Amino acid sequence: MSDGGTLLSDIPTTTLTRAQRRWRKAYLTIYSTRMMLSLISKSRQESEKSPPRYPVLEIQPTVSQNQFVLNTKLMFENKDWMHLHVLGGVEGVATALGVSSDNGISGSKDDTTRRSQIFGTNSYHKPPPKGFRYFLLGAFKDTAIHLLLVWAALALAFGIKQHGVEEGWYEGGSIIVAVLLMFALSAVINLIVETQSNERKELSINIKVEVVRDARHQKASLFDLVVGDVVLLRSGDQIPADGLFLKGYRLEVDESSMTGDSAFVEVNCNHNPFLLSGTKVVDGYGQMLVVSVGMNTKWGRRMSSIADGQSTEKTQFQARLDKLICSIEKLGFSLAFLILAYLLFNYFTGKTKDKNGNKEYNGSKTDLDAIFKSVAHILMATVATVVAVIPSGLPVAVTLTLAYSMKRMMADKAMVKKLSGYEKTSSATVVCTAKTGILTFNQMKVTEFWLGQESIEKDSPNMVASNVRELFYQAVGLNTTGGAYKSVSGSVLEFYGSPTEKAILSWATEELAMNMEKVKQKYTILQVETFNSYKKRSGVSIRKTDDNTIHVHWKGAAEMILAMCSQYYENDGVTKTIDEDERQKTENMIAGMAAKGLRCIAFAHKQIFKEEMQYNKNGKTHQTLREDGLTLLGIVALKDPCRPGAKTGVEICKSAGLGIKMITGDNVFTAKAIATECGILQYNGQAENDEEVVEGIQFRNYTPEEKMEKVDKIRVMARSSPSDKLSMVQCLRAKGHVVVVTGDDINDAPALKQADIGLSMGIQGCEICKQSSDIVILDDAFITVAIVLRWGRCIYNNIKTFIQFQLTLNIAALVINVVAGFVPGNKIPLTAVQLVWVNIILDTLVALALATERPTDELLKSPPQGPTEPIITNIMWRNLLSQALYQIAVLLILQFVGDSIFKVSPEVNGTMVFNTFFLCQVFSFFNARKLEKTNVFRGIHKNKLSLGLMGVAILVQFLMVELLNKFASTERLNWRQWLTCTALGAFALPIGFIVKFIHVPEKPVLLINSDGELNIGFIKFIKLLFCLVKLLFLYDCDA
Repeated sequence: MSDGGTLLSDIPTTTLTRAQRRWRKAYLTIYSTRMMLSLISKSRQESEKSPPRYPVLEIQPTVSQNQFVLNTKLMFENKDWMHLHVLGGVEGVATALGVSSDNGISGSKDDTTRRSQIFGTNSYHKPPPKGFRYFLLGAFKDTAIHLLLVWAALALAFGIKQHGVEEGWYEGGSIIVAVLLMFALSAVINLIVETQSNERKELSINIKVEVVRDARHQKASLFDLVVGDVVLLRSGDQIPADGLFLKGYRLEVDESSMTGDSAFVEVNCNHNPFLLSGTKVVDGYGQMLVVSVGMNTKWGRRMSSIADGQSTEKTQFQARLDKLICSIEKLGFSLAFLILAYLLFNYFTGKTKDKNGNKEYNGSKTDLDAIFKSVAHILMATVATVVAVIPSGLPVAVTLTLAYSMKRMMADKAMVKKLSGYEKTSSATVVCTAKTGILTFNQMKVTEFWLGQESIEKDSPNMVASNVRELFYQAVGLNTTGGAYKSVSGSVLEFYGSPTEKAILSWATEELAMNMEKVKQKYTILQVETFNSYKKRSGVSIRKTDDNTIHVHWKGAAEMILAMCSQYYENDGVTKTIDEDERQKTENMIAGMAAKGLRCIAFAHKQIFKEEMQYNKNGKTHQTLREDGLTLLGIVALKDPCRPGAKTGVEICKSAGLGIKMITGDNVFTAKAIATECGILQYNGQAENDEEVVEGIQFRNYTPEEKMEKVDKIRVMARSSPSDKLSMVQCLRAKGHVVVVTGDDINDAPALKQADIGLSMGIQGCEICKQSSDIVILDDAFITVAIVLRWGRCIYNNIKTFIQFQLTLNIAALVINVVAGFVPGNKIPLTAVQLVWVNIILDTLVALALATERPTDELLKSPPQGPTEPIITNIMWRNLLSQALYQIAVLLILQFVGDSIFKVSPEVNGTMVFNTFFLCQVFSFFNARKLEKTNVFRGIHKNKLSLGLMGVAILVQFLMVELLNKFASTERLNWRQWLTCTALGAFALPIGFIVKFIHVPEKPVLLINSDGELNIGFIKFIKLLFCLVKLLFLYDCDA
């Protein structure tokens, strides 16, 4: 049978008909079932002879292993319950896999390695990363590159024809070398960015899951899961592999990512034990036995089929920058077309003259070689104009800035997941933050315990009557999603669960001498109501094994549990009725503890009779537990201290012009105390203002108009539900705010998605929350939120400073070449070769220098930048126009009368023009560092890389002038000429200092609108000219 099964499984399916393939599938199913049954039988027989603590894994990496994998694939593909039943159910599969459902696998290295070898690893095939060649080819798509290559070929041909091979290749060759360097630099930068992006992606999908190994609960990487692992699942978790439900309560799963059905699916032992990899837990909790991992799951196969996980969609800011670049290029090509037409018209009408004063063109008398030479020089002037105006360094600057900042942010404990949200941080105006875990440590500890109206001191368990203590054992040990296990040493109990659960379990174990294992043995759980963010409580019904009595327990927010009670226990075990006076005293006691920043949790109990229970067809208790007529057991108060940096983070955000709103599910008095301690509320008097502090139900009952009117004034919302948080975010956005939201719970996911910037918590945050967010705060601290906002402003500022630098260079070079080009008989001062070298040397180095500028406190003293604010502000126009006008004036004077002023040859004068232009850009870089501050050198000593890069730029320029003069068409300069060029360039500094005292209006008035498009009166005329240029240059850009 084994040989036949192997033979049949090896038959190629491509040679079979459809009916034959169905028979083959049926045969393999029957065959694998028989193999599994024999495997289970063998495992049970051996375990009866010598039962080890952990059953031995019997599946061998042979035909049986292959059939097991195939069997599980088919079982999960169709959720085949009958197939699972034939295999002996979940217990039979666990036995075959050598798993103890209570203790998990042994977890030893040999065990996990063997399971990985047999069943595979929990990873999927990924497409190969994009390499250097891919980005090199991508850089070739730039239109400017095409233009330069065409020009290089023409220059090479004309140069060799005119001067021979030895001398004529310099100009064309230098352009080709420059273009190749541009290729290489662009490809290297993009490759680095891609590598960093892949690293962040790997980190974001490396989910930590809670598993049971060697009877201990521990965290394990998603990629380290093996078949046989027992995984704990809670609300908000992503299911890490295909598995079978072991135990749990009210576990509901969102399978829309796999099936497309948005309805939640209940998972249980009786009807649907199948848990699919990639789906998400939306309610309840449970344990899962991992049966298939990696490429053996449908999710793994789907993920491996995705060719490229990186989104190519541009963010809003990048799209605006593209429009800006496109607008500038349109203007440049239009002007280049005008210059070309003007120069050709002058030449062929005989208006141009040579050095001897003779006409260059005399109709048919002019030699053809002379015509080609003259036209080549005209084309050279046109190409120089285009090169002068194209901001080729801007995309590089943006890429470098984003790459550097995201890498630095990882060091500052923040991981960017979506650029679309990250780029908006500079515009943020409001932060809606949770309390627990971000403003506080989320490290709970029980500090007070009240029975009735009496406080029970620490280490006084004997003050509590035995019957009340037994009820507390039930309430704490069974109405929980947490638990306890012995540490490796075996002497200390370790607790797992949420911080609140762990604190209460620890308190009951230490103070009330609770033995959790004994409690579980004495009672059977009938029904569970998991914690709900709307009801803010959890409940359980249990049956006592000894007498079959049934008990209902509730645990949750103290004032809400109190409202469900009509009696209370005193410490001697006697119950008393809660009258109005007693209720008021208890409420005051709760308010007093809450005012100290404590979280109050109450326990309530009721014994019910069998007749009071409702049954469904399966004999299970009804889903709803008794919620009235309860007896109050007691109240515990938990202290969750504020994080040391929380108040500093709040003050930083406030100084930056951001409003801070704390939205919490805690009692209003607790919320006020924490908000005051963290600086959200300035003083206690403010906390009494009804408009500043509201409860969720109060906000919920406002009319839409009242919400819009009052939302700006609210500082704290207590006892809020997830829908209240979402409603507040929607109101704030409707009023024009750019909203930041923090969250860690599955119920925060809608608000995180709705916000402009969603921040999830990396430690306590659930996986659904992280997937809904834009940035993950890796240390869960509010001070990191302030750091993220500061980085956002730094990036925006760095990009703006480079835009100012780039446009200063482009405007100066463009005007100088255009003006000189329209003067008959004048040579273009800045050649295409020189401008290309400036773009390579200076633009790249300046982009890197400005990209590495670190955030400063000055950035947070200015108000947030609006998302629709023009990319080029009036302040930037003031700065760049003043610098450009100075450069234009100085360089044109040098161009026309420099040789007579300095008594130099035209060739040396041309070199001085080029050198002065270059040095003007070096000092323009320092001016661009501070858009508004007069001291442009402040803090520059902290960025040694920036100073080093400028030194490299000057060194390369020196080599260009003194050693590589044949390539750059320059002549050597003496020290006086170098000093003159440096002094003329340095004069840009005092000009930059003076113009910053000139006040400019905030309303945009010049040239480019908020979308980055040209906004001048004759735009249609320019677009028309541009359409003609498209035909001439084959240039592709949306008009």
